[in-house]
Amino acid sequence: MIRHVAVVVPARDEEALVGRCLRSIAAARRGSPVPTSLVLVLDACTDGTAAAVADAIGDEVGADVQVVVTDAANVGAARALGVSHALVGLDLDPSEVLLACTDADSQVPPWWLLEHVRLADAGADVVVGTVRPDPDDLDADDLDAWSATRVPGRPNGHVHGANLAVRVSSYLRAGGFPRRSEHEDVTLVASLRATGARVVPSDAVDVLTSGRRVGRTPGGYAGYLQERFPVGARA
Repeated sequence: MIRHVAVVVPARDEEALVGRCLRSIAAARRGSPVPTSLVLVLDACTDGTAAAVADAIGDEVGADVQVVVTDAANVGAARALGVSHALVGLDLDPSEVLLACTDADSQVPPWWLLEHVRLADAGADVVVGTVRPDPDDLDADDLDAWSATRVPGRPNGHVHGANLAVRVSSYLRAGGFPRRSEHEDVTLVASLRATGARVVPSDAVDVLTSGRRVGRTPGGYAGYLQERFPVGARA
């Protein structure tokens, strides 16, 4: 059974969205059936992300957020660093700890941790969750086209670091997040599958994420949206 959830979030130049992310995680933590912790990794930020984090922590999020600063400029390294900090001092069997990952440009629902813990307690070692683009970032036609790719109750199994949960014992066995500038989440899940971890796709907890077409890495979700729904294609 899961006895603790460690939430890890990398952030790189996300001053406009990180406050929303942290507030949503705070609500999800209040709804968690087990104790939680939160590590935010500021990775090579050059904007006002740190100040936005300080404002959010002071206003609504709570003072127990652990903020780690790195100049890695590498999302895989940032996630791995956050996990390492999250596990320090946890006197629990790794099989009883769940790692929950999202991104600083995302907004999780209040039942996010509740559902991930439920799935882990039911036997999942890995929960591959779905995401949806912020409708404010897409025009009506693109939003309709994106919606047509989704079938409720039939998650596509695509891996998103914005909505991923991993049992820590499985995470350690698979070697953790690789130092990659993108697709570190996909690589980790491939390693988890190779070790025999039980991977469960789920759309029960959809995470809202930025619908921008230019992301912090060349690919990622922004690259997918630009490829499928390129800006100006209907002009």
